[in-house]
Amino acid sequence: MSQHDAQIADERHLPAMPRAPPDASPVPTVPENHGPAAEFQTSVKSWPNTHLRLASGRQAVLRLGALGAEEIAHGRLFLAVPLLLGLGILLWFGLPLEPPAFVGWLAVPLLLLAPVAAARGLQGTARGVAALAFIIAGMGLAALETWRQTTQVLDSAVTTRIEGIVERREAAGDGSWRYVVRLTATRDPQLVRPPDRVAVLARGQEASIAPGMVLTGRARLSPPSGPALPGLTDFGFAAFFDGIGAVGYFYGKPQAGGPAADLSLAERAQMSLYSLRGMVGDRIRSFVPGDAGAFAAAIVTDERRAISSEAVTALRMAGLAHIVAISGLNMALAAGICFVGLRILLSLSPPLAQALPTKKIAAGGALLLVTLYYVISGFGVSAERAYLMMAIMLTAVFFDRPSISLHNIALAALVIMILSPSAVLGPSFQMSFAATAALVAGYAGWTARRARQDHDTRPLATGLTARGLTSLWTMVSGTFITSLIGGLSTAIFSVSHFHQLTGYGLVANLAAMPVVSLVVMPAGLLGMLAMPLGLDKPFFALMGLGSGMVIAIATEVASWGGNMVVGRTPPWFLPLTTVGLLLLVLLRTRLALLGLVPLGAGLLLVGMVEPSKKNPDLLISEDGALVAAIDGTSASLNRPRPPAFLYRQWESALQLGEMNSPERRDAPPEPAANPVPAAKQQPAGHPVPAANTEPTPETTKSNPTASPDATATTN
Repeated sequence: MSQHDAQIADERHLPAMPRAPPDASPVPTVPENHGPAAEFQTSVKSWPNTHLRLASGRQAVLRLGALGAEEIAHGRLFLAVPLLLGLGILLWFGLPLEPPAFVGWLAVPLLLLAPVAAARGLQGTARGVAALAFIIAGMGLAALETWRQTTQVLDSAVTTRIEGIVERREAAGDGSWRYVVRLTATRDPQLVRPPDRVAVLARGQEASIAPGMVLTGRARLSPPSGPALPGLTDFGFAAFFDGIGAVGYFYGKPQAGGPAADLSLAERAQMSLYSLRGMVGDRIRSFVPGDAGAFAAAIVTDERRAISSEAVTALRMAGLAHIVAISGLNMALAAGICFVGLRILLSLSPPLAQALPTKKIAAGGALLLVTLYYVISGFGVSAERAYLMMAIMLTAVFFDRPSISLHNIALAALVIMILSPSAVLGPSFQMSFAATAALVAGYAGWTARRARQDHDTRPLATGLTARGLTSLWTMVSGTFITSLIGGLSTAIFSVSHFHQLTGYGLVANLAAMPVVSLVVMPAGLLGMLAMPLGLDKPFFALMGLGSGMVIAIATEVASWGGNMVVGRTPPWFLPLTTVGLLLLVLLRTRLALLGLVPLGAGLLLVGMVEPSKKNPDLLISEDGALVAAIDGTSASLNRPRPPAFLYRQWESALQLGEMNSPERRDAPPEPAANPVPAAKQQPAGHPVPAANTEPTPETTKSNPTASPDATATTN
């Protein structure tokens, strides 16, 4: 073998193939029809190609190893920690039987064993042990949250008189209010195992009862509903970890008592914050009536129930419902406006800008603002997650670290998993972190691409008009790319949890997001700052104007239709496509392209399942009140007006089309076997009761055991 061949083989990490000398005799040949000799000849002729194929396979393995080493060098192993913890949490809550509580403690010796294996040079073993330890640690966190949660759930539906302390209240529109009440007593009948906390709706009440006040009233209570179908969202699961043991509504208006006397200092402080939140929401809605005011108040205080059902439907169909929830978008806009505004103000004084770290001061001001925003929002789950992500990003500025990075997103996910592991199962957590991680990865790719460009060869915009057009193009293109990345990254979760895709969501976001970014959020921020001085009305009026524009855009786009109902997905769809999405987003080398395999396979396979082949023959609701016979995509119900919330889930999950309501027909009278004279059927003064007498409002009110449907007609 020549020195040149050996050098090439060494550079490619391949075994060098010997080259035959010039005087070597050729390979002996045999007749082709000689049976085993022919097979031998074929193998001899093909052995160099076989060797090359093995060498190519080894080269591919080495290349994959090099890419994996590059991922590790860039710190991608840390991004796997929240993924492994989340996997353990999902395993714990998904198992049919709860494992022993001590399982979580097994993570401690495994975490101690991993460094020992690494010190002995067993890097692969150390990483495998650490991965197993984090999975078990996730199971331990889920077990700990379940153990410390003491929610008492109501056994069955009941009508009783409740008395308790109002912890939170929220406007629900049309003079209705939703109260979260901590029960102190029940009577008529007295419950043996009463829930600690209930969520009750009061209708027709102009003035609300403030948090910290005692509330009494007769109410219909039911346990929180479970999933409408196996595999759909379990509302009872979320209610359990929120501490809500029953839901219901009041008969008539509840009565307000005096202030509660047995409250601790922490409870009084918390209820004072809830009162402040309600006061801010009421003030905004008083300045801006209708859905525009409810929309503006929801962005500030997270009170979303006051928005009408028509506006909510339009926002959802247009793909703009995420604006109403206080999520990463709202927090990022609030922090960004404050951060940029403070830096501009500080830069107006050159001596001050040179003497002070203006960037860190602006980050501190933005951190204070988002903290106040989180407090006013009522400590919601989505607001908590958005606040933690934004707080970590702003804190990174203090230590001169990159604020926008996947490591900060992973750190925020770790904090949420430690504090509230059950949040991992919610669509809000999954969609929020998927969109945020995808946007951060897209931003990193865009930054790297700009860094590779030769800035000297790029033409610079000169003149006011050219710069204005450049800024406009940057804003439009940025909004387009942000909406596209956010929509694509959350599509699989929208399909899995809500069984539909928004057809014109990109168009709606392109039209609405500039209004939200340039009008709604800045006006709301200025209004909150001017509220202590009583100068907030013009700012909230401007905010309401922008909110009305967003609702108008949503209504117009929703009228186009275009929503695609895809139905319930198989159980493997979400895990498979999530793995593909994570590979695409979290990896920075060409290994990320491996994510296209599971992502494409999941989308392709789920599209091959016909709706009529995956629907059951009979559906029965959780309480047995609603029954539907399914024939393909049509449903025959036992009630003319099914509960809208329940049937809407059936309709979207099973892609139901035609709904057949029952028809009431009077049966022909049957002849009496032994006719009796009418005078002898009943004595005078005793009328004969009708055969199918339905409960009247009077009989319903006096009968606490009447069905919820019967009692609902009297309210």
